Amino acid sequence: MRFTTKASSNGVVEREFTLGDITGVQWSPETSTNRAPLVLMGHGGGLHKKTPGLVARAQEAVTSWGFIVVAIDAPGHGDRVRTGEDEQARGDLRQAATAGDTERFASVSMRYMDSLAERAVPEWRAVLDAFQELPEIGADAPIGYGGGMSLGSAIGVPLAAAEPRIAAAVFGGGFFVSEAVLEAARRITVPIQFLLPLDEENVDRGSVLALFDAFASKDKTLLANPGTHRAMRWVGVDKEFLTRQLSQTGASPV
Repeated sequence: MRFTTKASSNGVVEREFTLGDITGVQWSPETSTNRAPLVLMGHGGGLHKKTPGLVARAQEAVTSWGFIVVAIDAPGHGDRVRTGEDEQARGDLRQAATAGDTERFASVSMRYMDSLAERAVPEWRAVLDAFQELPEIGADAPIGYGGGMSLGSAIGVPLAAAEPRIAAAVFGGGFFVSEAVLEAARRITVPIQFLLPLDEENVDRGSVLALFDAFASKDKTLLANPGTHRAMRWVGVDKEFLTRQLSQTGASPV
């Protein structure tokens, strides 16, 4: 892993990095903390690792809870090179949206998100390995997934199912739920907070509720608010969820 830039503002240090073809960014407190929890954050479809909403959530996690936060560009997103598959899927999605073909849009979306997850999960695990080698994190630091709507959860659910180091996770609706995501959810037993936007125009609310039901976690909470995942104000979010869950694994958040 190679850090390429470093900037500091309002108590938060931001460092961009590369790991092979992976491009990412880390946010951490200016004053180092002992065994600070590491929180992974995913971005939405068509977005990138420094989307304003993600940056705001990351900075709040650093300043409020002393977390170290890491985000990476999903394959074919942000600073990543797009493959032929990426270009084809984006073109198919545009065509389906223009034609108003909801069924085809859903089919292409699920197939593409499953493909992105297959590519991204090993990348996230490699990034975790690299960060645990840093002395300020170490092999024993608690790890959580801070979520992200749509693609952030379409990747995050399979990641949490595959990665035993993730001790708690926040996911959200707003995407077409494939059978592969449902199967992954059935293997997740860690505490879950799930955010559901109630007014998605094309996504079937029932399929998203089925995803919540599929999680095998005994400790899982559903929060539903009016609006879509791209334009809404979340009310009632348990902002202390991750710090509470990760502190139970032995962390000492500030």
